[in-house]
Amino acid sequence: MLLEQPQLTNCFPSHVSVIVLRLVLVPIFRKCDLTLIISFNLMKVSGFSFVRNAIKYGYPAAESIKSILPICDEFIVSVGNSEDDTLQLIQSIPSDKIRIIQSVWDDSIRERGRVLAVETNKAFNAVSSDSDWAFYLQADEVVHEKYLDAIAREMLQWKDHPRVEGLLLKYLHFYGTYDYIGDSRRWYRREIRVVRNDKRIRSFKDAQGFRIDDRKMRVKLIDAYVYHYGWIKHPKVMQEKMKNFHRYWHEDDWIRQEMGSEELFDYSQIDSLQKFTGTHPEVMQECIAEIDWKLNFDPLARRIKAGDRLLKWIENCTGVRFGEYRNYKVV
Repeated sequence: MLLEQPQLTNCFPSHVSVIVLRLVLVPIFRKCDLTLIISFNLMKVSGFSFVRNAIKYGYPAAESIKSILPICDEFIVSVGNSEDDTLQLIQSIPSDKIRIIQSVWDDSIRERGRVLAVETNKAFNAVSSDSDWAFYLQADEVVHEKYLDAIAREMLQWKDHPRVEGLLLKYLHFYGTYDYIGDSRRWYRREIRVVRNDKRIRSFKDAQGFRIDDRKMRVKLIDAYVYHYGWIKHPKVMQEKMKNFHRYWHEDDWIRQEMGSEELFDYSQIDSLQKFTGTHPEVMQECIAEIDWKLNFDPLARRIKAGDRLLKWIENCTGVRFGEYRNYKVV
């Protein structure tokens, strides 16, 4: 049965209708699905991201954008000056929600990944002024469709609570192939990916998180995951990507010394992986089908020091990660 939107405009002025709808229906929709939330237009959400050389370095940029389009009213993509057809790739996504801004990166910024924050801020600055929330994904991050309802409900629930400045999402870091995830303490567990549309908010350091007025943001931790696919590429592509990526942190001499002349990335340089037993987002199925390499080592062989094993055991038992870097305050 189709649920029709109540017609309150015959009884009240339009602004009163909106207030009544929110007071009466928001508590109900916190328990309802995404379709109802969108149909009543109770909030506006903008997605935003940046990308450069997505094809050359194997970023699932189009899949990333498409993964959260259903809960976005618009999606801002800052496309950097690329050596491939990245711009055409983004333009080919069949959605009128997408708004592209073209950017020229400042390649002279080669410290601490700061250029990534500069490009993130360019996209965020272009978010429409009437949006309530801005949902950020990097070009190698994808959200499973099973989490979209929950994320939309959380955004709606906290929309009118200004103390909550953002939403903190959990992470799964895939490594080598789509079959394994990193499970040691080297991988970050959570990051801010939904922020209020407040332009005082700025991307922080190397764009891993955000701050507002240069202080840590107050956030709610929600039960939804970002699938990070940045460590899944053909070993040759991965090696080239790493050499390029280090340019945003180091000078050329450091890159030559540390990366050497190897053509293939050595995926065996990993401390601990576990088998992934869940499902991947629907938008990633074509990428998964196209994989044409295998790992040449035992991915389940653990290489963790005794101290780290103890800390990991404590984390598994208690949920507490000692020494964890947190660029946020959970409220």
